[in-house]
Amino acid sequence: MLQLLQKPAPILEERGPDWFAPARPRPHDKRLPPLDLILAAKRNLISLWHVNDYRPTHGDMRLFGRQVFLANSPETVKYVMATRHDNYERKSPQMRRALENLLGDGLFISDGETWRRRRPLVSDIVHKNRVPAFGLTMEAVTLSFVERWRARPAGEPFNALTEMAELTAEIISRAVFGNELGARAAHDVVDAFTRYQGLIDNFNIGYFLGANEGLPVFRGPRLRRSVAQLDRVIDKVVTDHLEGRGEHDSMLDLLVKRQQKSPDLGLDVSALRNEAATIFMAGHETTAGVLTWAWYLISNAPWVEEAVLAELDRVCGSRTPTVDDVAQLDWCRAVIEETLRLYPPVPILARQAKDADTIAGIDIDPAALVVVVPWLLHRSEGLWDQPERFRPERFLTDRPTPYTYVPFAIGPRICAGLAFGLTEAILCFAILTQQFRIRVVPGTKVEPVSRLTLRPAGGLPVTAEVRG
Repeated sequence: MLQLLQKPAPILEERGPDWFAPARPRPHDKRLPPLDLILAAKRNLISLWHVNDYRPTHGDMRLFGRQVFLANSPETVKYVMATRHDNYERKSPQMRRALENLLGDGLFISDGETWRRRRPLVSDIVHKNRVPAFGLTMEAVTLSFVERWRARPAGEPFNALTEMAELTAEIISRAVFGNELGARAAHDVVDAFTRYQGLIDNFNIGYFLGANEGLPVFRGPRLRRSVAQLDRVIDKVVTDHLEGRGEHDSMLDLLVKRQQKSPDLGLDVSALRNEAATIFMAGHETTAGVLTWAWYLISNAPWVEEAVLAELDRVCGSRTPTVDDVAQLDWCRAVIEETLRLYPPVPILARQAKDADTIAGIDIDPAALVVVVPWLLHRSEGLWDQPERFRPERFLTDRPTPYTYVPFAIGPRICAGLAFGLTEAILCFAILTQQFRIRVVPGTKVEPVSRLTLRPAGGLPVTAEVRG
C-alpha cells in the first residue's frame, strides 16, 4: 500500500483522536442493472458505484449500446488525461449540453480549435503570477463577510453553502469585472444556479441511444427563468465593463486588451461574454463548494481546528491573514487539499473518445464515454492510507503520487484557474477560521449529492460563534 503519510503530525500523535469518517453514499454490493443505474444517475452521480470501484481499476461496459470505460487507476488516468489527451479532450455530451445554455462556447466545454486558441489566453489572465493582485480583492470581500457574520444574532443558524457561494461570487465579480456585484445580484446568481442544477437531467438518454452529440436539454419555463436570471447578472456586469464602468486590470479588462492587440483571437462581444461567464461560474461555484465542505469537516475534527489556530497565531499573531501569508499557512492548505480529496467539486470527469483507441488492452469505440472519477480515485484503497478518513496532515509531509489526485483535472485541460481558486479557498478559510468557531447544526444529516457539482443536499446549516 502506498503510504502518503510518512509520520503523524505531533499534535495528532499526542491526542490520538478517533478519526472522523466523512459522509458518503454507501457503495453497492452488487452491480446495478442498466435501468437502476440510470435512475441512480438521475438522482446522484456518486451513488452509482460498486464496492470494487473504490480500488485502482479499469474496465468497460455497454449501456444501451454505448461503450462506457472507467479509468480509475493512475496508469489509465495518465493515458486518458495526458498521453492521449488529443483523443479525449472533448467533454461528455451530457456536460456540454447541460452547460451550453449558460456558457455558450466558453473554455470549460469547448474543444478543438476554439479551445486551443483561447486556452493560452485565459490561462495567462488567471496565471499564478497575477494572484497576489487579485488577493487584495479576496481579503477585502472576506473581511466584509466577517462584519456581516458579526452582525448576526448569536447562535442563529445559516446555510454555509449559500453564504460561501455569495462570498465567492462577489470575489470573482470584482476580480473578473472590476466592479462590485452586490448582495442582491450575488443572491440571484446563487439562487438561479442552485435551481438550474436541480432541473438539469444528469443523464442524456439520447447519447446512449446513439446520438453522438446527445440531445439538447429541454428548456422548460423553470429552466428558462433560471438561465435568464443568471444571464441578467452576468450580461449586466459585462456590459458595464465594456462601456467603461469597470476597473482597469480586471480579468475582463485584460481579455479586452488582448483582443485589441490580436484581433485574430476572435473575441467578439459574444465570446468575451462566454469566457467571462465561464470564469465567473467555475470560479465561484467550485470554491464555494470546497469551503462549505471544509466547514463540515473541521466542525467534526476539533483536533485539526486546534492545529490550524495554532498556525494562524504563529504566522499572523493578532492581525488578519493576508495573501502574502498563504505560502506559510501549511495547515490551512492541507485542510483545503484534503477537502478537495474527499469532496472534489467535479467528482466525475467525463470525456468523449474522438477516434478508436485501446486503453489497457481494451478496445475503445469512437464516441465512447471515458470517465475519470476523482470521487473514486481519491478514496481508492491501495492508493491512499485510510482513504475514508479526514486526515489533512497527509498533505503536510509528502505530495500524492502523480495521477492519484486530480481535483482540478490534470494534463493539458487542468483547470486554468487552479492557482486563483486554491489561494482563494486557503485565504478565505484562514480569515474566517481565525474569526469564528463554525459548527454544523446538531442533528443535521449531511448527504453529498452530485448533479453538475458536488454539494451537500439541501445545503449545510451552521452557526458561527465569534472567537474571544
